[in-house]
Amino acid sequence: MRKFGFIFSALLAVTALSAQDYTLVWSDEFNDPALNTDIWNIEVNNSGCGNAELEYYSERGVSMGVEPNSGEHCLILTARKEEWGSGSGLRHFTSGRINSSQKVYFTHGIVEAQILIPSTANGLWPAFWMMGNDHKTNGWPSCGEIDIMEMGNANGIKNGTQDRYFNGAAHWGFYKNNAYPNYGVPSTNSYSLQDGQFHLFTLVWDESNLTMYLDRDKYPNVQPYYKMGIESTDGDWATGNYFHKPFFILFNLAVGGNFPNIKTVEGITALANEERSMYVNYVRVYQKEKNIVAPASTGLDDTPFPAVEATKLIINGRLLILRDGIYYNAQGQILK
Repeated sequence: MRKFGFIFSALLAVTALSAQDYTLVWSDEFNDPALNTDIWNIEVNNSGCGNAELEYYSERGVSMGVEPNSGEHCLILTARKEEWGSGSGLRHFTSGRINSSQKVYFTHGIVEAQILIPSTANGLWPAFWMMGNDHKTNGWPSCGEIDIMEMGNANGIKNGTQDRYFNGAAHWGFYKNNAYPNYGVPSTNSYSLQDGQFHLFTLVWDESNLTMYLDRDKYPNVQPYYKMGIESTDGDWATGNYFHKPFFILFNLAVGGNFPNIKTVEGITALANEERSMYVNYVRVYQKEKNIVAPASTGLDDTPFPAVEATKLIINGRLLILRDGIYYNAQGQILK
């Protein structure tokens, strides 16, 4: 089903966020038949991305369509076992990776994506993450990196828990004595995250902390699976020097590499008999004060979602908000 006005699950989220003075400032609901390239860059490379990954990222791995069980319109990243490229550039897998670098970027806010994660066993590495928009000038890790969700880690494979074992992390700073600062927190969830259902991953990024939550739409009081302070500016490795600037969004489905610690074609059993896909239902950004760069034709208009008390209505399956005699949709846009 198309996501008209976000309907029921978003009603709970918007209500909670409004109470905290957060409003929806931008989203991509992935309803269009083709990926909006005013928002997204489709990456094409076979470099391994600094992680010894085995795939060839190409447009072939990126599509838009319907997730067959839910009927939701989604971004689809698909990994396949197939030869792509030639000579020294030949790879035995293809997959998809997109980013919003230089197109959609922002500082602070609540960022969330609803994702259906494929079975990673063994060798797939799906991720939802962010990187500093200055990465082209300052390089990595000085640009900063925020990993909101990663799965398929070697420890989950070793423990037989990779359908529940996931990771939140941050990377920043610069190399000194062959090291740079980073902080990752692995979690083993109580239920599978590779169950054929969508799961919501949320980052709350403010002046003080990076805080991450799982399925907060279903469990509003869930405790964070990751939290890191970003106030300190004491020293050139201090987090406060790296996480108060614009970041952009990435989604990818890697094949092999350092995270799963699988670096041979034979080790990728996940794609031995079939292709596998990661479905992204939507990505949304909420902020207290609008501080986001996005193409005017693709984001929300400048009408803020009403944060004060309003009447919420469901009419013909759509969420409407009535305030001061004016009807708004759930994105805060005035309905003519």
